Amino acid sequence: MFWTRLASGIVLAVLALITMGLGGIPLLAVLLLISLVAYRELSKALQIHTEQDNAGFNALEIAGYFGIVCYYASVYFADTDTVKFMVMICGVMAILCVYVVTFPRFHAGQVTAACFSLVYAPVMLSFIYMTREYSNGDGGHMVWPILISSWGCDTCAYVVGKLIGKHKIFPKLSPKKSLEGCIGGVLGAALIGGLYGYFFVEQVVLQQKVAGLIAFICAAGAVMSMVGDLAASAIKRNHNIKDYGKIIPGHGGVMDRFDSMIVTAPMIYLLTFVLIK
Repeated sequence: MFWTRLASGIVLAVLALITMGLGGIPLLAVLLLISLVAYRELSKALQIHTEQDNAGFNALEIAGYFGIVCYYASVYFADTDTVKFMVMICGVMAILCVYVVTFPRFHAGQVTAACFSLVYAPVMLSFIYMTREYSNGDGGHMVWPILISSWGCDTCAYVVGKLIGKHKIFPKLSPKKSLEGCIGGVLGAALIGGLYGYFFVEQVVLQQKVAGLIAFICAAGAVMSMVGDLAASAIKRNHNIKDYGKIIPGHGGVMDRFDSMIVTAPMIYLLTFVLIK
């Protein structure tokens, strides 16, 4: 299991480096695919997709997929954030239309879950692309703190937790997570971010002092990455499932591997927009 997980992790890291490095259509296409799979996984976990649907898709799911595709088209083609926001709202409206037209086929809880699933992974993951393309492509260097804050924090937290972790911070939600590990993850992400800012962004890209800001951004992103990880775990515990899927050997589903990045991406985009000029 360890070697399978390691091999899958290496492949994912390479793919992330390639697509985030390329940006543009390749990155957007990969994010769209990940978002569609994540929506499918959440549909099963939150029981939007039920046993009576078998391997097919019900109308509520189809409305969600349609909303995701339209939203990603708006992310690429729209000139303003207002258009993107309105397309997202139209996706929610499509789900509500299905609810009304097919009543009483679906329960209110399923409709709420479908709207939540539309925003939770697909919309929030799109901020990876928007960060990469920020300011006509000049924000490309700020897409890497998303990886640093999520996967970097996760690695540092794991190592510190294994070495000195004693105080359990969320015993009911995540028994293996320790206070020491969480602190180590945040500090580790800040350190990696600061080094990245100093040796690459300052020297190569911007020629101005931003290492401290990037370290802060990575630390804030690391905090949110743990929130994302724990939120995804809470959903699994609420619905008594071990993994969201089996698509990634050794890791589970897309939601199991990208849970922290989902929440980190919007935070990095926001702080980049506010702090990095």
